[in-house]
Amino acid sequence: MRITTSMMYDMGISRLTEGQSALNRTQQQVSTGRRILTPADDPSGAASALQISQADGLISQHVENRNLARNGLGIEDGVLQSVSDLLSAMKTTVIAAGNGTLGNVERGFMASELRGQLDQLIGLANSTDGNGNYLFSGFQSFTMPFARSGSTVSYSGDTGSRALQVSGERQMAVGDSGQDLFMSIPEGNGRFVAAASPGNSGTGRISGGTLVDPSAITGDDYQVTFSVAGPATTYTVTNVTTGMVLSSGNPYVEGSAIVVDGMQLGIQGSPANGDQFILEPSGRKSVFDVVNDMISALSTPVVTPADSAKLSNALTLAGNELENAIDKVLDTRASVGARLKELDALEETGSYMHLQNQTRLSELQDLDYNEALSRLAMQQITLEAAQKSFVQVAGLSLFKYL
Repeated sequence: MRITTSMMYDMGISRLTEGQSALNRTQQQVSTGRRILTPADDPSGAASALQISQADGLISQHVENRNLARNGLGIEDGVLQSVSDLLSAMKTTVIAAGNGTLGNVERGFMASELRGQLDQLIGLANSTDGNGNYLFSGFQSFTMPFARSGSTVSYSGDTGSRALQVSGERQMAVGDSGQDLFMSIPEGNGRFVAAASPGNSGTGRISGGTLVDPSAITGDDYQVTFSVAGPATTYTVTNVTTGMVLSSGNPYVEGSAIVVDGMQLGIQGSPANGDQFILEPSGRKSVFDVVNDMISALSTPVVTPADSAKLSNALTLAGNELENAIDKVLDTRASVGARLKELDALEETGSYMHLQNQTRLSELQDLDYNEALSRLAMQQITLEAAQKSFVQVAGLSLFKYL
């Protein structure tokens, strides 16, 4: 085949271009430290690297979400600690108010103190996470959950709780509903309410009541009615729900246990004729109503022994319900603590997965500098040789010999 001068030039330029291109690619690999510059360099490796990078991106997002969750839960735990301390202080006031040596003035001071503590409690219930999100408003994070109108505190949030995706399979609540925490405190002892009728005129004081046989609980309402005839005091137990008299003519012995279908209560003092004490299933009320009931009881002047008995009964009921409120806060704090502990475990797992992904990406993408530098040197020598040979070939011409 006849080789023309044009063909020699084309072949030489093509070889020089290929060598220069290979040299440039190696130089780019060395400067970036990456073996794969484009998917064409390693289609399978590039696809695997993209998949791992996307998975690692999700891990990074989960890390950010865990930090947000940890911050919100940490703030909530601090607020709940303050709420618990405040409720405990209120309970101390209830106990102190039962001191028989106190007068109406001293109890009035206690009522004023409770009003201030109630304002503090509402403020704590309206706490935010520092970003404008209310902690206890459920999904309504930008709605202030609690508002006071007179002696009534209303709730404007909902029963949900905001959640963040803290791992691939786990969504974690970063707040708690104020409906459950503040507005659903069990009445009485948590299972039933033992209380004196407001119209009682005697000095009978009722205990908070004890559950002695859970299997005997019927969920009905009961009434213990006292009759006084001369020196004898007896009582009748009636199931108000069914209208059935369970027992009558029972002799009253101060402080002795009265058991009604699994519920036990004790009564001290001297009930008057017609005085009644009720037993009913425990309902739900707000902690704010519990405090308002205490304020009302302490603000009511005590003049007669019957007034003193009413105060004692009100304080006993309030003490039990405050204890229920404290238990509710402690349960929520335990839940918050469990979530914080879970975040620590997820963080450890996430860090391990991130390390594994980075190791795999390094294996797929990172350049072997020893091999690359050797290849770069070889390509430089090859390119220089090609350039020199091209000059030699380009100099071959008959015109030099004419």
